Amino acid sequence: MKFLLSLLLIGFASLNAQQKQKSFLEIPAIFSNNMVIQQRSNVPFWGKAEPQSKIFIQASWGASAKTIVQNDSLWQVKLKTPKASGPYKINIQIGDSTIVYKNVLVGEVWLCSGQSNMEMPLAGWPPNDTISYSAQEINNAQSLNLRFFTVTRAYSEKPNFNCAGEWAESNPETAANFSATAYFFGKKLYNELKIPIGLINSSWGGTPVESWASKKYLSQFDEYKESLNKLDSYTPLIIKLNSWIKNHPVIDVSSKDALSKWKGLDFLDADCSNPNFDDSKWKNMVLPIYWERTDMENFDGVVWFRKKIEIPKTWLNKELIIELGAIDDMDITFVNGQKVGGYEENGFWQVNRVYTVPAELVKDSILAIAVRVIDNQGGGGIWGGNFPMILHTRESDEKISIAGDWKYLPVAEYTAGKFYIYGPKDEEYFNRPKLPIDVSAYTPSALYNGMIAPLIPYTIKGSIWYQGEANVGRDSLYKIVFPTMINNWRDDWKNGDFPFYFVQIAPWQYGAGSNSQKIREAQFLSLSTPKTGMAVTLDIGSPKTIHPSNKKDVGERLALWALAKDYNKKVVYSGPSYKSMKVENEKIILTFEHVDGGLAINTKDGENNFLIAGEDKIFKKADVRIDGKKLIVSSPNVQSPAAVRYGWSDYVDASLFNKAGLPASSFRTDDWKE
Repeated sequence: MKFLLSLLLIGFASLNAQQKQKSFLEIPAIFSNNMVIQQRSNVPFWGKAEPQSKIFIQASWGASAKTIVQNDSLWQVKLKTPKASGPYKINIQIGDSTIVYKNVLVGEVWLCSGQSNMEMPLAGWPPNDTISYSAQEINNAQSLNLRFFTVTRAYSEKPNFNCAGEWAESNPETAANFSATAYFFGKKLYNELKIPIGLINSSWGGTPVESWASKKYLSQFDEYKESLNKLDSYTPLIIKLNSWIKNHPVIDVSSKDALSKWKGLDFLDADCSNPNFDDSKWKNMVLPIYWERTDMENFDGVVWFRKKIEIPKTWLNKELIIELGAIDDMDITFVNGQKVGGYEENGFWQVNRVYTVPAELVKDSILAIAVRVIDNQGGGGIWGGNFPMILHTRESDEKISIAGDWKYLPVAEYTAGKFYIYGPKDEEYFNRPKLPIDVSAYTPSALYNGMIAPLIPYTIKGSIWYQGEANVGRDSLYKIVFPTMINNWRDDWKNGDFPFYFVQIAPWQYGAGSNSQKIREAQFLSLSTPKTGMAVTLDIGSPKTIHPSNKKDVGERLALWALAKDYNKKVVYSGPSYKSMKVENEKIILTFEHVDGGLAINTKDGENNFLIAGEDKIFKKADVRIDGKKLIVSSPNVQSPAAVRYGWSDYVDASLFNKAGLPASSFRTDDWKE
């Protein structure tokens, strides 16, 4: 009997050990079916498992590797890859568990990062922010050799081990939801190289460069020390808050189609839209306003707004029009418990909400209005724009303002692709633990921790980057932080000085005093960092949107740098780049690099966008003449010229190109303070 009991105990112990081992397996999401891994490399695989477990990896091209899990539960092993080819299988055996990755390609892997102009999908953000020829490109996006991985948005106070996302083949559905800039970059590479291309998109709109650098590298700057020290000091409180948030029911939309993921969601709509719902304990918010300007700060999620309006008796039984102004990002609007309208897709944050209230809902002189707002990034709320918040009939000019005090209650918080549901019961949101600091995607190091660290050290060929708009007005700091971030990534990847190609921000009317040309200059100066390249977009900006529609040229101009520098293709990859000046006979002679085929001046409305000044520092319009590979700049109104500026304003249309059709960056020959 004792013998049998011993056997049973041994059996239970063995089973328990196996279950414990299987429950403790974690391999980063960057490894999945359909992945692309870098050719002709020793690529790391890594994860977590029970200490001392044996790891054995076998690839169907014949390579294998093994290791043992360390006492800290971490393991890493490198697998030698062949030249571009596939598809393959990779088996990873961890103790008694086996993970199989299928449809794996070996090719070229590029990391694509930045803010909204990198994040902007091939489908665009209609109606205002669209991609040129989007429908045609999406229809032709089927490709087994072009693969995408999108890192789900996440920020963190400390480096995360893992992220959310999965690899997918290019097809009309996946391409529509993937970064347009990255897609055109990858497509150009594939068309030229005819080998598998893997693109990892890790971007978040509206975010500053300092969010994408690590604490270690930001600590050298006095401007960030206070924020970083606070992150350290309040880490226990941040952990407590995150635990509180995640101790709520979840709606996971991370894997849903980007064009429809916000539709059909239910956040107890029947309760909160009910005109008889008791909202007496809700707080007040004066609308219109971005809720970031209230005590909600950088909250992303679902907020209900409610208000009761008394209408004239002459309006009874008549069709009414309700105008709410612009809402960021999405809404569903109810009147007397019935839905009267809504926008449940991205891209309509600047659109005035104008909805019809049917006459059959207007039976009483008190109208109960309820608006459910979802904000998934950046600014949020009923912010108005340039539109009034009013209620009126179709037949009369008589209007009632519905601006002012509204009741509000957040009922769900959105983070890392998931909604954590608080609901309206007992006003749970108001029990949310308070932090002495605001931790968000705009916090220094937060996106490095949440969206870059989990990718390291997945082997990449290089990186492309499109960011800078969020740092307009802070160019002096950007000049040093941006190159620091590049070196930060390279050092952490331990993959040498991998190529880093970036987009110079497009011209746009930022507003008086913004001087966004100085960020363009800071980016131009960053070319002194080894193995970098810059795609100039001075000719494809838009005065109407910060998200220009021509992403095809952007992606392809980035690809030209890679093709020339990394794949030995004989292509022109840069527009003219200002090199030097000299004064001669009351003229300034400018010389340039990358004058392939010669210089060209192409003006719009006769404006060449060149200015010239004497020592008085008063700039005047200049005359420009091409002399071989040089430009001769002068003005009859400037007798002793000292400096030239080109494209030196927020918005400008490029006029200086090389004969290959690539534009020059804006530049100045002086360093005068404004």
